[in-house]
Amino acid sequence: MKKIIYIDMDGVMADFEKARSNHPLSRTTPFRGRPDTIPGIYKDLVPIEGAIESVNTLLDTPNYDVYFLSTAPWDNPEAWMHKRLWIDKYFETRKIRKRLILSHQKHLMIGDYLIDDRRFNGASEFKGKWIHFGSKDYPDWMSVMDYFANINQ
Repeated sequence: MKKIIYIDMDGVMADFEKARSNHPLSRTTPFRGRPDTIPGIYKDLVPIEGAIESVNTLLDTPNYDVYFLSTAPWDNPEAWMHKRLWIDKYFETRKIRKRLILSHQKHLMIGDYLIDDRRFNGASEFKGKWIHFGSKDYPDWMSVMDYFANINQ
């Protein structure tokens, strides 16, 4: 039976922090402290190093069923669309079609692994294994892929 992997987007695959720090509106009212509500901020995020190649490897591994599990800001409805378009920009449609889940309740998802950089929106309560991207144990995609390589031996 295939193992289910959920992969967060911002901070794991897409560099939201870079977009936030470079965006001129991020330091202005009403976006100070809420850069996730800046119009268009999710549209052209750059991929995090190693993310696209690593996720493609997971998508191509027959014993995994991979889904993108992200939280989109409630107060920025276009972010929901931009996340969908971002995935389509970087991955083959046949591999990712209907594999995007947007939720503020990640702990309700049933699966084996969640790769996420933050404990919020239920990530730390996920019932499977939470792979805390950016942590000491999983600082980058190389370490995440080493983990998956080792459990499949």
